[in-house]
Order: sequence, then structure tokens, then C-alpha cells
Amino acid sequence: MTEKEVYDLLVETGAIMTGHFKLSSGLHSPHYVEKFNVLQLPKQTEKLCRAIAEHFKDAQIETVVGPMTGGIILAHETGKSLGTRAIFTERVDGRMTFRRGFSLHEGERVLIVEDVVTTGGSVREVIDVVKSFGGVPVAVAMLVDRSGGKATFDGVPNFALLHMDVETYEPENCPLCKEGIPLTKRGSTGKK
Repeated sequence: MTEKEVYDLLVETGAIMTGHFKLSSGLHSPHYVEKFNVLQLPKQTEKLCRAIAEHFKDAQIETVVGPMTGGIILAHETGKSLGTRAIFTERVDGRMTFRRGFSLHEGERVLIVEDVVTTGGSVREVIDVVKSFGGVPVAVAMLVDRSGGKATFDGVPNFALLHMDVETYEPENCPLCKEGIPLTKRGSTGKK
């Protein structure tokens, strides 16, 4: 898939939204990526994950790992396309880890998948977990890199289906606020 095809699919499914959004960071933005608007659609999700798998088809990936929650779906679909195992990390007492009997063998080649990356913090935590279990993080694959290319992963190569450089503003300097455009709070804390 080309970046334009990915962008069009995300717009068509309502995953890329425009308006005036308060991000979990407290910053304001005219754009928001609601990943679950596409991840709730199996055929579209499968198409995106097939594109990720195609990019890594010759990388000898043994396991695909994603962080809970959206990463579970992406790991499963990408692993299915690659013909590999798919597992996920989750937080326990604020720390990312494997649970549910998941583990890696020494030297196991791992592809880490994530839905939307802004700073890359969660992905770096997953990399640390993979390494702590003896795995080799071969690469990081993202649906959307909205960091403007700023997110890096401790020397682990990365690939994104779509790159976005999303504008953000401190609330006191937000032109959308000055225009009186209503503010929508998005993310796991809910819409307000």
C-alpha cells in the first residue's frame, strides 16, 4: 500500500479526524488519529497488517509483539500474514511486561508493532521487555508515525505505513481556541 492509500483508508474509516482536540499530553491539535475506528473493521485491519507483513516478509521474523490494547490486534493480524506467533505486552504495576505465559527464547527474532506513535515511549518499553526475555527486536512497524520522524527506538529500525507531522499547540497559544472552535478531548480518558 502507498502512503496515500493508507491515508485514504484511515480517512474513509474515520480514523483520521479533524477538528479541535485536547490530547492526553494536554496539548491541542487540529488532527487526531482514533485507531479503533479502523481496528474495529477486520477487513481493513487485515489489509493494513498485510502491508506491514509484506514489508518484513524476508526478515525471518519468528514472533510479532504488540503492546496492549491496539497492538494486540495488529500483532495477531500481522503474525497471521507472516505465518508466525503473535503475543502482547501489558502493564503490571505501571511496568510493561509479558504475562499469560508469554515468553521468548534466546535469539528469537521479533517484529514489534504499534498503532499510532507520538513519542515512542511505549514502543521503547516493549523493546526493553523483548530484550529482557532474550529476544532480538528486528524492527518496529507502525500504522501511523505522527512524531514527524522524531520518535527513535534505540537503534532498532522502524517502518510506518503512514507518516504524519501533526501540529500541536500549548493551550494558551492555540489558534483553534482563539477562533472559538469547540474543544474535544480524545483518548482512553474519554470524550468530553
